[in-house]
Amino acid sequence: MLRSLFIALSKAYWAQRWISRWALAWRVASRFIAGETVEQALRAVQVLNQQGLLATLDQLGENTQTVQDAEQAAQGILHLLEEIERAGVQANVSVKLSQLGLVIDPQLAVRHLRQIVEKARQLNNFIRVDMEDSTLTDATLKIVADLRDSGLNNVGTVIQSYLYRSMEDTQKLIERGIKIRLVKGAYQEPPHLAYPKKRDVDAAFDRLSDLLIDASLRFDYLPATASGRFPPLAAIATHDEKRIEHAIQRAKSCGLPVERLEFQMLYGIRRDLQLALVKQGYPVRIYVPFGTHWYPYFMRRLAERPANVWFFVSNFFQR
Repeated sequence: MLRSLFIALSKAYWAQRWISRWALAWRVASRFIAGETVEQALRAVQVLNQQGLLATLDQLGENTQTVQDAEQAAQGILHLLEEIERAGVQANVSVKLSQLGLVIDPQLAVRHLRQIVEKARQLNNFIRVDMEDSTLTDATLKIVADLRDSGLNNVGTVIQSYLYRSMEDTQKLIERGIKIRLVKGAYQEPPHLAYPKKRDVDAAFDRLSDLLIDASLRFDYLPATASGRFPPLAAIATHDEKRIEHAIQRAKSCGLPVERLEFQMLYGIRRDLQLALVKQGYPVRIYVPFGTHWYPYFMRRLAERPANVWFFVSNFFQR
């Protein structure tokens, strides 16, 4: 029930107006969002890099309603890529297709994404296309696959373990050599599309981890680059220590070198776990969101699990 409430609130304009102006809401959210400007975000990434952590930057925003807003978002991401290059930080970029106009006109989103991926290629950088709710899954996978087939190999995407379809989708992406971030999933989905129980989501996550790790070894995919911008094939994105340990043991059992298995976590959560994995030799990439459109992102993080309400509040008082 709480999950549904937070998902509904993430889409409610009236709630966004009210909560976004609540000082305590920003005080808590700001621990998990690296400021409102590119400059603030890059300073946060520099601190992460100094600790041996990589980053993926997300200019917050989604479900744009006008062509002008989509164009503005695309221009902001192009600027972000230039600033990453100027600052010389170890970071790539994550984008959402709905931010680039997918819900307005799919071709508009394709045009913007191609421009962004081509710009990233010029700057020797990588673009991760985030996965959104299931109404956009087919379109997202097709657009990414089409870009990859056109010769743009610096683009990857995300698979959500709570969707029944994810095993088949993952296998198809692997065949194309598309790099994958594996997550559990943060949207409210109907039970005919997604596992409703956590234990089933966790089991699916482990099966998909196994598939990605096995494929990493079988196809001899390159590890993360020294620049810290290009990830390996498998990026396991979770704070769940049981899921992390499962992936580590699977990788060890099949002989996958540590540098070819990347872990990803959210900015502001479990720095201790992040640094512990770095000490073991694994590349660890932190998802660093920034911008003024922080409200929907924050609500979805709370919605992932009702326990996250306490998790976020408690993390406010301890790093």
